[in-house]
Amino acid sequence: MNKPKIALTIAGTDPTGGAGVMADLKSFHACGVYGMAAITSIVAQNTKGVQHIHNIETSWLSEQLESIFDDELPHALKTGMIASKEMMELIQYYLKKYPEIPYVIDPVMLAKSGDSLMDEDAKADLQNILLPYATVATPNLPEAEEITGLTIQDESSIYKAGDIFINEIGSKGVVIKGGHSEDLDFSKDYLFTNESVYTFEEPRFDTKHTHGTGCTFSAVITAELAKGKTIYEAVKKAKQFISLSIKHTTEIGQGRGPVNHFAYMKEVGLDDE
Repeated sequence: MNKPKIALTIAGTDPTGGAGVMADLKSFHACGVYGMAAITSIVAQNTKGVQHIHNIETSWLSEQLESIFDDELPHALKTGMIASKEMMELIQYYLKKYPEIPYVIDPVMLAKSGDSLMDEDAKADLQNILLPYATVATPNLPEAEEITGLTIQDESSIYKAGDIFINEIGSKGVVIKGGHSEDLDFSKDYLFTNESVYTFEEPRFDTKHTHGTGCTFSAVITAELAKGKTIYEAVKKAKQFISLSIKHTTEIGQGRGPVNHFAYMKEVGLDDE
């Protein structure tokens, strides 16, 4: 039996299972990839919002990563909620040591409830320390505005933001997600690479249950890169995956419930290569 491909997530928790490492591991599994996880923050949250955040000691994250990398190298890794500059520098160490491992960064700044998950200093550190090493970055429109300093109101400003990510910050690829746009019928994402610009469009669905969409989207990209897919192929799969996850939401919780991480596997099939 061939060993499975391995994807590693470095992020915070979600006790409801809809976001963070819990969502990442479900997404890895649904893509047929073995998932590993290192915890950065313990978050008390539910579908109604974030109640408490407890960032762990950087030394504790270091111990987790040492254990993982001393035993089995992942074929791709992603980061989500990163609490401090020290944590970012620790992760940067591994990115420099293993440049052949694809790296996906979900620049988590706000929860779906609107609760802030990162202070102003950490936002600046993210741009300087981690984003230059990204194989793919996956900001939504508000995050792209925070990082680039632009006000993104139309396609022209999206292209300007993509140019900043690729040619100024140094990311190899960036997906600027259009879920926050004013288009009521379609959700359109823009993938920028050094070679080209691609767009991916899926219909919107009338639901409030979109908790964990960013985590899930970036996790699927990570899983597909771990399988050796190109950036384009990985993002295309992730867009289809998240669309079905929203379409077939599980209707869990009193607030913004989680997406369905197994909808793609059930509708399309695990062996869809």
